[in-house]
Amino acid sequence: MSIRVMMVDDHPVVRAGLRALLEAGGNVEVVAEVDTGEAALARIDELAAAPEGAPDLVLMDLNLGAGIDGIETTRRLRAAHPGVQVLAVTTFDAEADIVGALEAGATGYVLKDSPTEALSAAVHEAASGRSVLSPEVQQRLVRRMTDPAGALSPREAEILEALASGATNREVARRLFISESTVKTHLVHLYEKLGVTSRTAALRVARERRLIR
Repeated sequence: MSIRVMMVDDHPVVRAGLRALLEAGGNVEVVAEVDTGEAALARIDELAAAPEGAPDLVLMDLNLGAGIDGIETTRRLRAAHPGVQVLAVTTFDAEADIVGALEAGATGYVLKDSPTEALSAAVHEAASGRSVLSPEVQQRLVRRMTDPAGALSPREAEILEALASGATNREVARRLFISESTVKTHLVHLYEKLGVTSRTAALRVARERRLIR
């Protein structure tokens, strides 16, 4: 019985490559492909209402351009269709992305530059509901578990990501719907965890440690 897959990626070339790879084995059928988070949520509702039903697995990129990203799409998709597995397939190996995707409900997390055999195996594992992680992703999570004091909370990671985009404290507060004083409090804790005294240094260290993109 074929594994029914939907692909969510904003790069047509990537989708074409993944489709060719998966369908070459003969037991995977790509039933839909979309390029935005919003389109993914609408399409899976359509598929779920059709006689064949929802797909077994969704391959989810994290960076989908404008609109909601892959992590938020995963969260909403899993809430609406808990029986559908999600495998994050992305170029990003930052801790914030990994933790965010898994907390949103992704069954696994693999990198796009993984060997062909590893990608194919990951699809089969994830479709069966078994957790699958690229070796690099496993290393990030092990480091987080062995050094919990230095690990960033999801909110701290969000603040660092916002600062990395050039946002001011006030803009970060508005973006995350928190007060400016709360942002400053988080920054104090961030500086302590990273062993720095400025936002510039915090961003540099966070990128070096692959805590953020």
